[in-house]
Order: sequence, then structure tokens, then C-alpha cells
Amino acid sequence: MAKTPAHKWTFRARFRRHAYGWKSQPAIKRIKEAVSEIKKVARKEPLLAAEGAVLFLEKVSPAIEQVDSSSGAIGTAVNNAIAALVEIIGAAPADDGTRAKWLERLWEAYQDDDIPYLESLGDHWGEICASPEIASHWADELIGTCKMAWSPDPELRGYFKGTTNCLSALVAAGRHEELLELLDMAPYKMWHYRQYGVKALAAMGRKAEAIRYAEEGRGLNDSPVAIARACEEVLLSSGLADEAYENYGLVANQAGTYLAWFRAVAKKYPHKPKAEVLADLVAHTPGDEGKWFAAAKSAKLYGEAIELANRTPCSPQTLTRAARDFEEKNPTFALEAGMAALRWLVEGYGYEITGADVLAAFSHTMQAAEHAGIVEETRARIRDLVSRETFGERFVTRILGRYLELS
Repeated sequence: MAKTPAHKWTFRARFRRHAYGWKSQPAIKRIKEAVSEIKKVARKEPLLAAEGAVLFLEKVSPAIEQVDSSSGAIGTAVNNAIAALVEIIGAAPADDGTRAKWLERLWEAYQDDDIPYLESLGDHWGEICASPEIASHWADELIGTCKMAWSPDPELRGYFKGTTNCLSALVAAGRHEELLELLDMAPYKMWHYRQYGVKALAAMGRKAEAIRYAEEGRGLNDSPVAIARACEEVLLSSGLADEAYENYGLVANQAGTYLAWFRAVAKKYPHKPKAEVLADLVAHTPGDEGKWFAAAKSAKLYGEAIELANRTPCSPQTLTRAARDFEEKNPTFALEAGMAALRWLVEGYGYEITGADVLAAFSHTMQAAEHAGIVEETRARIRDLVSRETFGERFVTRILGRYLELS
């Protein structure tokens, strides 16, 4: 049996039981540092890195169980860590005996995790098994209890903390028909479980059926984004890029910001013109046109960006930064971005607006006007805009009044 060399992990001392108190940021920082440390080792010693990953996953939940999890930030950090580390564990060149020990250790940590922080580990169980044979062994270990938990007999059924581990192992073992039969026993149509049925059907080449299976499993509490991603993946694997884009591409690639969302769709569907992708996303989110300004700007669709910025409210600070960045290289765009910023300021939009924000919008707009050679015309436009301010205490008028000679 291959033995991993002794190694002093820096993270080990930082993840003692109850090592962290109420605040989440210190724990999140240490989690990211631990993952970075393991990834660095993985570049040269993948077996040692996998051992470190198992050790971290054993220690993380007891260390952070007193941390405030109400914001979801600590849970997200752990899930990101799990997603990164299971790749290292799954890819490690471990012999069967070593991997069996890792799996037993992870299973024990998973069962002892009461919060639960390691819940998503079950979704990756087949991946960390790393071979159909080991995955099949785990499926055999778990499937009996899973069937009992889903039994129609109220004396037998109940919750089993290992259901997703079993489903994931069945997929990895290639026992697809058996998996589908097991899913038929599930008392509820939950996407969390049915996603494995989609994977099984796709693996068997029954891709149209996989799409139907996913769509039929939609419930009120199921994520439409997760379902769209699964269906999109099935269609893309079949070479049906246009159909994937048309039916699922926009929903499947939602991200934390509108700019990231646009970039995700454009990257996945490079054959689609960026202007078309942008137009489709805008149409998909009626009422949020202004929020697509940054995406349009990043795609160098400057005319569309200005049009969007004026259709619905857009962050004045975002528009001002665009005016600043483009006042020399594209003064016409910068000027119109600055005017849009001033417009939304006059109408009372913006988060924690200060006098400095107003002055910055005015200054960069005027500098763009100077580069464009239309200073007086622009000043007149701004004066007319500001003179019509009625919101609140006419904040913009008070800040810019003396610059525009407003009474």
C-alpha cells in the first residue's frame, strides 16, 4: 500500500475544534488559505495533497460550528472548498487500500457533521471513489438503508444521511437502471435526488428522455437554474448548441452580477454575436435594462450601453467610472455616460450618494466634453437637467449650483 509522506500542514493547527467564534470572516479567510495550501502541494505531490484534503474535510466542521452562519457566507466558503478538494482527492494516484481509508474517514466526518457543513460532499461521493469498482462497493453498502428510508411502510421509512452518497455512487458505478428504479421509490420528486436520474439517462444515451425527466421533476422549491444547467449540459453534449442556448442558456448561466452573467453566456456560446446575447439577456430581464450597462460596455457595444443606461435606473457611480475611463479614448461615449449619471442623481437614484459622487460625475462629463469640443453645449445640457431637479432637498442643485450659475 502506498504511504503518503509525513507533512506538516499549516492549516492543521488552525482548525482545532471550536477554533473560531461568532464572526465568520476569520474562518472564511483560513478556509481559503487552507485550500490554497493544499492546491499548491497538489502541483507536485498529488497523493500528499489528497491526504491533506481529507484531513481538512475532517477538521473543518468541528472548527467552525460556533460561527454565525446566518448570512450564508461561511457555508458558501465550505462548499467552494469541497468542490475544489474533491477534484484533488478523486484525481490522486492512490491505491485501493489508501482510497478505502480516505472514504471511511470522510464518511465518519460526514455522519458526525450536525450543522451540516459537509452536506454537498455526498453529491461528490462517486467522484472521490475514483473507480466504478469502489463506487459499486459503496452503492452496495448504502442502497439497502436508502430503500428502507424510502419504504412505503411508515414503520420503516425515515431520513437517511447518505442518500445522495448512494445515488452518486450508483452513477459512478454505471448502475443506471438500478438507480432509476431506486428513484422511483422516492416519496417526493425532489431535484436534489432526480438530478442523478438525469445523469443516468444521459449516460445511457437516452438524452431526450433525460431532458423530459428533468422537466417533470420541477417543484416549487427546486432551483430552476440547477435544472436548466443539467438540461443545457445534456444538449451541449449532443452537439445541440443552438437548442441549448434557446431553451436553457440564459437561465443556466446566471451569475452574481449582470456583467458576470453576460460573460458566462458569451463564453459558453462563442458562435453567438455578443450583441445578440446582450439583447436576449435584456429581453429576459424586463425592467432591469440599466443593469446591463456594464455588460454592454465590456462588449464595446457603446451605443447599446448608453441606450440601456437611460431606459431604467443605472448606478450613477458605475456610469461615472465609465465617463472617467473613456473621457479621452471615447469622449462621446464618456459624455453620454456622465450625463446619464447626472440624470439618475437628479432623480434621486444611487446608494449612499455623497457630494463627491455628484462632483465626480460633473467633472468627468465636462472633461469628456472638452475632449469632444462641445463644452458650452454640454454645460447647457447639464444646467437644464439640474434646473429641473425636484427630488428631496435638491441635493444635486446644492452641490452644482455655483458651477452652473443656478440661482
